[in-house]
Amino acid sequence: MARVRKRRKGRKVKRYKAQLYPGPDEVSERRRFVMDASRRLKKFRSIPDDNLVMLLGHRHPGELYLSIHPPLDELIEKYDPIKNIVEPTPGARAGDRIRFILFTDSVYYPPMAPWLRARTYLNRFRGIDTVVYSSRQLLEMRERDLEAVAKELIESNLFDPGRVAIRGLTAHGHSLRLDEDGLIFDARRRYKFDKDLGEVVYIKNAQAEILDMPIPIGRPLSEREARGQDVTYRWDVAPYKSRTEIMSVIARYGTARILGGYNPELLNEIDPLYCEPYETLDKMMDLGKSKTEGGE
Repeated sequence: MARVRKRRKGRKVKRYKAQLYPGPDEVSERRRFVMDASRRLKKFRSIPDDNLVMLLGHRHPGELYLSIHPPLDELIEKYDPIKNIVEPTPGARAGDRIRFILFTDSVYYPPMAPWLRARTYLNRFRGIDTVVYSSRQLLEMRERDLEAVAKELIESNLFDPGRVAIRGLTAHGHSLRLDEDGLIFDARRRYKFDKDLGEVVYIKNAQAEILDMPIPIGRPLSEREARGQDVTYRWDVAPYKSRTEIMSVIARYGTARILGGYNPELLNEIDPLYCEPYETLDKMMDLGKSKTEGGE
């Protein structure tokens, strides 16, 4: 009797799961949360659409979107398979012009940081261009896409009216101090704290143009609430540890960047799994010296 061969079942391929950020502490978890597109942001406030349009200052409420090319459905172009794979955003399909928004984050218990914004934007949104500066973050998109994303960001837990500022013109620099009302410094004085409302109100738009009417965007978080949303390491929130996975990863990145730029062959000397943060500089000096003296 012929042996019946059992059909081998195909192995299930596990779906790739992005390793967004290392570390078991609460700050690492907050960073993973904001970068994870599968997790919904928490809604803290509500901003009317017309107020958002006035706040951005790119067009008037009710005004049509300006375009830089005809809608994609009206264009006659050569066949491109990529266009059938990548779904255009609503703004790209309509031919909207490119507009921008800038957020400036304080250094005192901020719900976001410029470098973290870049990772968050790239993970959560499509059709973007972003640039990281020292204390601010630029986000460029098609105009109607930008308004939708800006509304989501301002209404969520990633925005604190007291410690995060909406800017366009004169966006550089954050203050190392908050003012007497707990607001981040702004050279253009676009906003103030309304004691009667108990909220931060913008009296100028992002381009520092005076608004016809003040726009309230919510109350600033208390220091206790801000600590619960803080994404930075500090002694009274979550201090760095000398041997955490985070420090090891940062040390490995820094070591590879310096050694690889000096001599790519030195990358073979780096432990691919672990780097001791406090010994990294000494190791780099010793490796570079030994290789140079050896004539390699």
